[in-house]
Amino acid sequence: MTQFPKDFVWGAATASYQIEGAWNEDGKGESIWDRFSHTPGKVQDGDTGDVACDHYHRWRDDVKLMKELGLKAYRFSVAWPRILPEGREKVNQPGVDFYNRLVDALLEERIEPWVTLYHWDLPQDLQDEGGWASRMVVDAFVEYADVVSRALGDRVKNWITLNEPWVSAFVGYQHGHHAPGHTNLVEAMAASHHLLLSHGQSVPVIRANSLMSRVGITLNLTPQEPASPSVADRKAATWVDGYINRFFLDPLVGRGYPQDIVNGFGKAMDFIQPGDMDTIAVPVDFLGINYYTRNIARADNITEEENEPRTVIRGDEITEMDWEVYPKGLYNILGRLHFEYNFPAIYISENGAAFPDKVRPDGQVDDPARLSYIKRHLEMVSKAIDAEVPVKGYFVWSLFDNFEWAFGYSKRFGIVYVDYQTQQRIPKSSAKWYSQMIRENAGL
Repeated sequence: MTQFPKDFVWGAATASYQIEGAWNEDGKGESIWDRFSHTPGKVQDGDTGDVACDHYHRWRDDVKLMKELGLKAYRFSVAWPRILPEGREKVNQPGVDFYNRLVDALLEERIEPWVTLYHWDLPQDLQDEGGWASRMVVDAFVEYADVVSRALGDRVKNWITLNEPWVSAFVGYQHGHHAPGHTNLVEAMAASHHLLLSHGQSVPVIRANSLMSRVGITLNLTPQEPASPSVADRKAATWVDGYINRFFLDPLVGRGYPQDIVNGFGKAMDFIQPGDMDTIAVPVDFLGINYYTRNIARADNITEEENEPRTVIRGDEITEMDWEVYPKGLYNILGRLHFEYNFPAIYISENGAAFPDKVRPDGQVDDPARLSYIKRHLEMVSKAIDAEVPVKGYFVWSLFDNFEWAFGYSKRFGIVYVDYQTQQRIPKSSAKWYSQMIRENAGL
């Protein structure tokens, strides 16, 4: 059995829109995902997060289940429109009360709450004013961060400002697959900047409201490998690495935006104001990374016949998301983060896989592929720790099967099976294995 340091953080992660439901209850405002999922043709099978896992009503039992699994930490996100239904000014106390109760229940069970302030559910009222493409949203986010950290900061000590700003900006504003569903590169670039700026401006606010707190940000990072040694493929890998990884990593450590990507987009970044880049580069206490797979980059500016033969081939083990299972990629990205960027601490804030799980006649759910996925990735984490990379914790994605964004309920990532008709929770074999892993390493 792989061994980890005694102070290693063992957790599981969720996101508000994916599990809470209660989309219009107790004063909650509309989010961009409420609007997007209710728009015909945007989400598979017409699914919405209206009910999801009904966590808003079942949180007490869910916390008990976390305790039974032995989780030491729980990463969840706060729904911005549940706190500020219009995005700013008018605080919705029932929403604040919900998260107060959840945090208290977690602490009572000795489960450390890790709060993500933004996991994609922007208040629709703010989107109507331009959303993340508009600079006004930065002040609104800082106000929101202030309200939440004042309410929870006496008990919550671990804060994540944003989850995967690349997805928010480029999948939401350039590719159109996520809310708000726009397809405008200029908007996407502005959105990425305003997301990072909101992070930078909110960090000191959170620290002021939550004494002895630790504040970071979570990025989705995907290692890039050229499909062959050709110059064209190496250029392609460098470009995608800049687009997905360096465009967010570099400004966080004070290097500014990668010039090759700025040049490649060919757009004037006139939304940057004096002092912005210094604000974005505020020192963080940790970096959270979400890792799922690697990308094999193949040049598309020349024909296959002109290029060198492929020497890097995708493996046969593929998840339901059509993602290659590639644990070594996690080891590679962890080493790069440490040796190239030198973040003081790194947490795996998401790591997991979707597979077609079924309930057996005896009521159990076996998921050997997911169990193997988690086990092998944890082995890579242990290997990175042995190489003196400061990896301090691991959050499996996800605690529950849930609303998987544009895929609706068709993909199951959870270590706990959810019957969406009855809302029954069934820990899968991966949950039982993970629970034992925690017990053996946390000295329980």
